[in-house]
Amino acid sequence: MRLHRIALAASIIVCSALVRAQSPLLPVATVVKRAAAYVERFHQDFGSVVAEERYEQTTRPVASATRTSGFLQSHTVLRSDFLLVKIDEHQWLPFRDVFERDGQAVRDRQDRLSKLFLGGATASALSQAQRIMNESARYNIGNGTRTINVPTLPLMFLSPDGLSRMSFSEGKGSSASAGHAIAFEEIGHPTVITTTEGRDLPASGRFWIDEESGAVVRAEVRADDTAVQSEVVVTFEWNDMLKVWVPARMEERFRARRDNFEVRGVATYANFRRFNVSTSESVQTPPPDSP
Repeated sequence: MRLHRIALAASIIVCSALVRAQSPLLPVATVVKRAAAYVERFHQDFGSVVAEERYEQTTRPVASATRTSGFLQSHTVLRSDFLLVKIDEHQWLPFRDVFERDGQAVRDRQDRLSKLFLGGATASALSQAQRIMNESARYNIGNGTRTINVPTLPLMFLSPDGLSRMSFSEGKGSSASAGHAIAFEEIGHPTVITTTEGRDLPASGRFWIDEESGAVVRAEVRADDTAVQSEVVVTFEWNDMLKVWVPARMEERFRARRDNFEVRGVATYANFRRFNVSTSESVQTPPPDSP
């Protein structure tokens, strides 16, 4: 009798799981609307947070390369402070400030970016922070200068400015645990990402979205043209202390098509802490770019 009860209870659990798994997905438009509202909340919540980033980058030959003889592998590990700064009602800028490369300090260890903005996100503070961001980008290995390798990049395509230039559709990979997969393709101009020469670089990819809350739990962004190939994949996780979804892992793949090698990067995030930033004046800022 006891075994029968256990078997019955187990069958009920299995049936319940099957019902959840077979529940129809919400319409794409509904999920995207919830995700866009979530991104607005995310920026408000995560915009007062500084994270410590460990970013490992390696070069490797590409399978299609015709020449690999004499190839010398490059490798670096960067440690940085990462944060978002609000510059107007709907626009947030990501900033990375490298403080260590391959175990060697490149500056005094201090919350330079957070201290810079404690007095408000003024035009002068943002100009200085942009200089720091460009300075930090030079520590990336590989050819060219790139600033799209940030964990908040995918969310820009769900921002109010980005939504109007996107086409959304049902994506592959939906599951009860991973979320509703939504594919996107950038069809409007100007694009979210531009090259250093100002050329549009249309993107495409997928979001995995929790239907109930609209939270983005995973995202893939690809931006390719005749000059570059790039991909950024970000996984988010719930942070109990901050009560917000935070970046947990970012994977990057980047290649200038003229090169016979590509850059692979993996970044992880820890030591999240809050600070307060206010906007005191409007500023103009360029979009993220790639070589």
